[in-house]
Amino acid sequence: MESSSRSQKNPVVSFVAETIATGFGSGNWPFVAPATVGTFAALIAYWLLDISVFDGDGDSVWFFALIGVVTAAGVWATDYIDNEDDHDPKRGVIDEWVGVWVTVLFLPVTWPWMIAGFFVFRALDIFKPLGVRKIEAWPGGWGIMFDDIAAGVIGAVILNAVRLIFFA
Repeated sequence: MESSSRSQKNPVVSFVAETIATGFGSGNWPFVAPATVGTFAALIAYWLLDISVFDGDGDSVWFFALIGVVTAAGVWATDYIDNEDDHDPKRGVIDEWVGVWVTVLFLPVTWPWMIAGFFVFRALDIFKPLGVRKIEAWPGGWGIMFDDIAAGVIGAVILNAVRLIFFA
């Protein structure tokens, strides 16, 4: 959809899409790479949710449901802000939120593991190995969201292998 027709859309819908796509504003941080700030904000949100909602079990069914719901909302919201001139706008970081949450699946909810998840996910998101770059080319919100989910799956496999081999 062209940006001129998007500007004619309901301002409430536009606000909701921007809020979701920008990771509740974390993608609007002006001083450093928005994806890095968005990834950090996602880990803070995960930690806060873990201690307040998930009862210290970050791998609860509610965390998986959260990933699913945020993924669906993220596909819609990032598709909404996507345009021909700027595919995958830098301010859209909800894909980083879901990607890093997938990266830390099945890991202990401790700061050392979350920091490891942060760095592993960021590296995978930047370099996009093992076909992740091809997923990024999917149309609209699908490519925006699922390349980061794929990077998250790779990160989860790497970090859980390290945990099981060296720390089990």
